[in-house]
Amino acid sequence: MAAVATFFSLSPLRSSSIFQLRDLPRNPNPSIRRIIYLKSPVVAASSKNSSPQNIQNIVESPEPDPDPKPEHGIGNIGMEIMSIALPAALALAADPITSLVDTAFVGHIGSAELAAVGVSVSVFNLVSKLFNVPLLNVTTSFVAEEQAIAAKDDKDSTETRKKVLPSVSTSLVLAAGVGIAEAIALSLGSDYLMDIMAIPFDSPMRIPAEQFLRLRAYGAPPIVVALAAQGAFRVAGNVLNAILDPILIFVLGFGISGAAAATVISEYLIAFILLWKLNENVVLLSPQIQVGRANQYLKSGGLLIGRTVALLVPFTLATSLVAQKGPTQMAGHQICLEIWLAVSLLTDALAIAAQSLLATSFSQGEYKQAREVLFGVLQQVGLATGTGLAAVLFIGFEPFSSLFTTDSEVLKIALSGTLFVAGSQPVNAIAFVLDGLYYGVADFGFAAYAMVIAGFISSLVMLLAAPTYGLAGIWTGLFIFMALRLVAGAWRLGTRTGPWKMLWLAPDKPE
Repeated sequence: MAAVATFFSLSPLRSSSIFQLRDLPRNPNPSIRRIIYLKSPVVAASSKNSSPQNIQNIVESPEPDPDPKPEHGIGNIGMEIMSIALPAALALAADPITSLVDTAFVGHIGSAELAAVGVSVSVFNLVSKLFNVPLLNVTTSFVAEEQAIAAKDDKDSTETRKKVLPSVSTSLVLAAGVGIAEAIALSLGSDYLMDIMAIPFDSPMRIPAEQFLRLRAYGAPPIVVALAAQGAFRVAGNVLNAILDPILIFVLGFGISGAAAATVISEYLIAFILLWKLNENVVLLSPQIQVGRANQYLKSGGLLIGRTVALLVPFTLATSLVAQKGPTQMAGHQICLEIWLAVSLLTDALAIAAQSLLATSFSQGEYKQAREVLFGVLQQVGLATGTGLAAVLFIGFEPFSSLFTTDSEVLKIALSGTLFVAGSQPVNAIAFVLDGLYYGVADFGFAAYAMVIAGFISSLVMLLAAPTYGLAGIWTGLFIFMALRLVAGAWRLGTRTGPWKMLWLAPDKPE
């Protein structure tokens, strides 16, 4: 449902519509910051709508430059990258912050409850993202197409009125349907899902984990609808969640159920604000809902689903393996994983910046500029950011961990993961940046296959290492997962194959 975000002007990241990407070759403005960030097939479509002159330039390529290097000015590229990445980080930080807040409050109930939340969240993410990722990309594409047509019609009219876009209504109906299906599956299947995670019936985690998952399931519908929510909307939800957590958990004595209820309430608030603002610009329920569009969601997204499964399996497997070792181990692992994910996902803002800038330059035929983006985002920004985060976590991980629990055994386990949490940050940052670069040149196939291979190898490492080395073996497997993603991306860039060859083989667009 990120598709409907194209109608908002509340954030500079989303103020431009997706269809601008198609018209880039005809846009005389030399700025490279002209598109919003979207990890979707829309980027692929952009390269197909270039002008004939631009296509001719690509076909009639001269001899390749044997040693292309970016010229001076990467510093300016770095500023462009950060100007996109910093506001994007605000939006991306919303969900990790919510999880961190829940973990901090639940951790003071007990180690079993903290461990239970970790298991439930892992299952919730696995089920929801399998459906949400293809929905996000498919709806983005056909809403963008219809918005482009509507924008051209609006040029001939001075009347201000709500847009009637059937694709938006279709997207909302699809989102509601998918969200309800997720809620039913998570709520009714909680017992079965806990069995899949290998949580024994006599484990102290079992009952609170099922309880949390059943209540958390009610938040699935607003999550799907609110995928389009801006950073400001999500901040409002985070604030409400932080206020409700202590009230429901401790004051009213609901315990772990209170944490789930606080999260669900905040998610409905985000969805309500989103629909309220969207209604100011678009007719939400169009009488022309395109039922046939649902087939695009059902039939497409194979590569995206495969990539999403490959991404989620290692983390889900890690949670299952740790949970089998008991609540204390699981609680310590949950603290490490929440901090690791929250910090690592912040670096995903760099991937958004990389995708936006590279896609813009690439679609315009500005290959020299695209190379500057490529080297700048990897060397100057990605590596520097990852190194800085590693230093901060090495210094601050111990005091930060103490916010989540007072259990000395749990803290001891959490602190044993300092090397994993902090030391992996440079690798994480570059791996996330490479993800953005894949999407920037529409290299979706390689991105999917590389993720599948990395997920398979790292999962195998965890299965073999966990019985002997315990948590250290599991964390090593997760580190290998990120490292393999980095290696795959470096190999792809180094071979200059697929869409990457255009950066070196094709000439720059004539001035």
